Amino acid sequence: MSVAPAEILSLRRFGDEQIVTLAKLVIENAFQPIVEATTGAVFGYESLMRGFQRLGFASPLELLDKAEEVGQLLALEHLINSRAVAAFATIPDFSARTLFLNFDSRLVGGEDDIVERLVNHLKRANIAPSSLCFELSERFDSGKMPDFSALVRQLRLAGFKLAIDDFGAGFNGLKLLCDQPVDYVKIDRHFISGIERDPRKRHLVRHTVNTAHVLGTRVIAEGVETEAEFLACRDLGCDLVQGYFIARPTTHLSELQPAYPHLELSGAARRSSATLDSILIRKQIEQLPAVRESDELESAFDLFRVNPRQPFFPVLNANGEPRGILHEYHVKEMIYHPFGRDLLKNRIYQRRISHFVSPAPIADLDTPADEMLKIFAGMDGSDCVILTENMRYAGILSASSLLKIINEKQLKMAQEQNPLTGLPGNRAIRDYVQDAILDGDETRYFCYCDFDDFKPFNDTYGFQKGDLAITLFAALLRRHFIGEEKFLGHVGGDDFFVGVSGWTDQEIRSVLTRLAEDFRSDVRQLYSAEHQAEGRISGYGRDGVSKNFPLMRCSIAVLVLPQGFILSDTQTVSARIAEIKARAKESESGLVFELLHGD
Repeated sequence: MSVAPAEILSLRRFGDEQIVTLAKLVIENAFQPIVEATTGAVFGYESLMRGFQRLGFASPLELLDKAEEVGQLLALEHLINSRAVAAFATIPDFSARTLFLNFDSRLVGGEDDIVERLVNHLKRANIAPSSLCFELSERFDSGKMPDFSALVRQLRLAGFKLAIDDFGAGFNGLKLLCDQPVDYVKIDRHFISGIERDPRKRHLVRHTVNTAHVLGTRVIAEGVETEAEFLACRDLGCDLVQGYFIARPTTHLSELQPAYPHLELSGAARRSSATLDSILIRKQIEQLPAVRESDELESAFDLFRVNPRQPFFPVLNANGEPRGILHEYHVKEMIYHPFGRDLLKNRIYQRRISHFVSPAPIADLDTPADEMLKIFAGMDGSDCVILTENMRYAGILSASSLLKIINEKQLKMAQEQNPLTGLPGNRAIRDYVQDAILDGDETRYFCYCDFDDFKPFNDTYGFQKGDLAITLFAALLRRHFIGEEKFLGHVGGDDFFVGVSGWTDQEIRSVLTRLAEDFRSDVRQLYSAEHQAEGRISGYGRDGVSKNFPLMRCSIAVLVLPQGFILSDTQTVSARIAEIKARAKESESGLVFELLHGD
């Protein structure tokens, strides 16, 4: 909204010392939804400042800088945040949401006042501290603030949640993530803009997500403005998203929705069926009882007494999100010390469960088992991986359970290998395709190989020779495709699949051409001398009509997903492959390429 110069001047003439008084008249709080990436359900809201232009400032940061300059920053922050909390309390189901508030690091040192004031506001509004998340900006170098760690500890022990704002764009976000027990990392818009077209950005975001999850921290993608950016962020593992594509900030709270269906529709076909990993993980999940961080330690002692063989329990906040684990050895002195219980009843001591929480790695239930193993290994000495579903606690996986999953997966995959060729079957092929379409770092080639005129050969020479043709092709596949960047699968019968990434069109075309030529030459030796000489064989087609057929060859349909292109719908792949296979059979060379893109 543009503001008339005269209006600005009329406000400014009162002087900078009146900045808070004037802010009360013109500053408003706008809420922008932050939603769960996989469901579109609203997780919380960020409170944003509006009306600063009417005081003559180009941005909220300019207003805050001026307030700091004239010694009114604390009063201005208190005004803005208390109004945000009051507005938040009017939203239906606010107790199930989180309010994200910006915390200016320059207030460190006088934090007792603002924290105490906020706690009192929350009590009056009946809002749990875990419903508030303070965003710590990278704009200021917190490493130079000696009281910063003490502030973080104070906020966390009070039950508040913490986020690193503008991650990657400021002073020391990585250091904050390493040193402080934060709940969320908000990836700066710079890394989100055009991410679907930029492999470097995707690489950085993917590794940020993996690193954060190892540390038990969730990831929010900021500034998501297009469907392509949303899909890329969600498929790279971002837990939450925020931006204009989801919803714009609004001062009219009645406009806020509990969920945004267009997000669910955008990702409806992400997984057409459950993967083997998710099935095995759900079989092994252990649903340990959890304690709340705001509970008295007495409740934890009861759990340890009832479950003497369980050395730890997950700790959740009031919203059901994991905060870490409570280990018996951290509190055993109070459990077994003769005066431990008396100490807990002492009001001066005032220790709650939150004082004893240890971080633990976090993973979504649908995280692939191999990635979960990396997450577990990345947190040396951790007792478990805490599993979540839609951001809420779902259970845990111990090291032994994770090893069982990996072993059972390998066994299942071995059982599903085709007994004739020893190649992976349809489930493994489907899982490979589902993973590959979500990873746009390199060009991907999906090659579907099908024998032409196999039926008359099989009818004439019998199944034994038909099996020889199939094993011959499998051996040729292994000979021509060597290296970790390839995947070989046997769909069934005379249908095969090859998945390759990172090759050039020329490289894959050359290998497939040699494969087809070698098969045509080698399979010819399975025919009788008479059929070889005539170059044809008589038999019955699929329509039951007798006619002559040429000797066998293999036709290959290749679907190409270019670098940077991410797809969520496996049905699109299946439909396009069916079209290309028909064209490949009709073509003279038997080899057809088609580029799949979003246009």
